[in-house]
Amino acid sequence: MDIRVQISMVFHLDKCIGCHTCSISCKNVWTDRKGAEYMWWNNVETKPGVGYPSLWEDQERYKGGWEVKNGKAKPRLQGKLKALLNIFYNPFLPTLKDYYEPWTYTYGDLINSPERDDQPIAKPISMITGKPVEIESGPAWDDDLSGSNVYAVKDPDLRDLPADEREAIFQVERLFFFYLPRICNHCLNPTCVAVCPASAIYKRGEDGIVLINQDRCRSWRMCVSGCPYKKVYFNWSTGKSEKCILCYPRLETGQAPMCFHSCVGRIRYLGVLLYDREKLEDALTAETDELVERQLDLILDPFDDRVKEEAKRRGIKDEIIRFAQESPIYKFVKKYRLALPLHPEFRTLPMLFYVPPLLPLISITKDGNAKDVEEAMFTEPDKFRAPLRYIANMLSAGNIETIKKIYKKLVAVRVYRRAKTTGDVDEETAKEYLKSAGLTESEAEDIFQLTSIAKFEDRFKIPPMMREEMIEAEGNPHQHKKETGFGSRKRPKRKW
Repeated sequence: MDIRVQISMVFHLDKCIGCHTCSISCKNVWTDRKGAEYMWWNNVETKPGVGYPSLWEDQERYKGGWEVKNGKAKPRLQGKLKALLNIFYNPFLPTLKDYYEPWTYTYGDLINSPERDDQPIAKPISMITGKPVEIESGPAWDDDLSGSNVYAVKDPDLRDLPADEREAIFQVERLFFFYLPRICNHCLNPTCVAVCPASAIYKRGEDGIVLINQDRCRSWRMCVSGCPYKKVYFNWSTGKSEKCILCYPRLETGQAPMCFHSCVGRIRYLGVLLYDREKLEDALTAETDELVERQLDLILDPFDDRVKEEAKRRGIKDEIIRFAQESPIYKFVKKYRLALPLHPEFRTLPMLFYVPPLLPLISITKDGNAKDVEEAMFTEPDKFRAPLRYIANMLSAGNIETIKKIYKKLVAVRVYRRAKTTGDVDEETAKEYLKSAGLTESEAEDIFQLTSIAKFEDRFKIPPMMREEMIEAEGNPHQHKKETGFGSRKRPKRKW
């Protein structure tokens, strides 16, 4: 058992209101300078939709993530020989048009305009070339356009839906949309690390955060293509790649990252997970329908005595183990099995998990009672406003049964709380729902507390001063440092 520490996250999609406060707070702190105008380390997309950059989920186009060949996981982008041949040419890069060309306006034309008969205007000009530009897209350009045959219909997650089902969801009475906030997933098996020719990207041993060494970056931009989530950006001014750093200076002092701290909907949770690195290869090469389960098998029980003993032997302090035990991420992901990774078929083992959106149910039932909700979701999934296959394509590599189990739990908790608060559902009926979903009353209460009224300190369990403690260990000649690499400032070996 090779126990490692990973800072992990959960986003609850039912609670996101699409206000973009997270995106603005991130940009104000990290990407408000020249060359970073079009960088959105945190962005919020409307689903169904093409996302940002455009069609980032289409790996036939971008060749991001991993694929399994001869029982081994290899980057889809290229092997070592192909990397050498294509080092000066990368045909799988998203273009500036897939983002948008950053622009400003000639405000001086308004301020300094002489008196005239017509209204002066401020023309849009490119912030890159300084020349006039036609504005064709921008950040969150397709916001809320769920029914659009221009944007939503091109969503790659709709690819496997039968034709009649695709047509049905664009009917006025069936329209739906939800918001998908995205940041770097700080994956356990990041493709950006594997494909970087300059070895500029590394994963910190003490907390699993993936970072780019700006001194070593040589502008090859393979990382941009290699990342299937397209959360690595190229700064056209400095000639360096940049990405979300999970606000590690804040984490090191026990503070939540900016996007987490500013989230209006309180959809974000952050905490520590312990995982077994020895199971990494099995998780990478699993069959598609087993990918989620294999990834969850990596996560260890921090209450297990054997796990705690091995963690201490590896140099993981008692304080970090305690934070792992209190982690809301462990509850969401492992204990209650409510959160799933985004596109696990990319095989990067992302450490950002999502609670799928339950979406409006009452509008598709006969009279709005709990029984009809159950029937509409599980016995007649074609009547659910968001097709289960669409959600499964996004969060469970197409495994509909995995999504059904989560929805059953989410509905059961809602029915149980409705019986408690409004009394319009019989308590015995609510208990039957919990039993069928595999939940107890105490678990339902815990899920309700965690998802609905959890306070700031309940949503963020961050062990402070982790980096400083690990750096101090550099002078300690104990064997555990040689075994784990904790405290080392050097880039980990590429087998990450």
